[in-house]
Amino acid sequence: MTEVQKALKGADYPMKGDELAKLAERNGADDSLVEALRKVPEVEGPNGVMKHLSGELGGPTSDDSGS
Repeated sequence: MTEVQKALKGADYPMKGDELAKLAERNGADDSLVEALRKVPEVEGPNGVMKHLSGELGGPTSDDSGS
């Protein structure tokens, strides 16, 4: 997800969601990404960000229509 990597260029971890969102805004990220980053708890690095964003933006990956 290179959009996230570009948005967080220059991040100095650990960082909280508000700090990540401000950095992403400065780096030209779109509003939906900035909003998603605001909800991220403090993370130690980019892998932590991606872990939280996959739940925020991607939602569940399985099809639950049969339940």
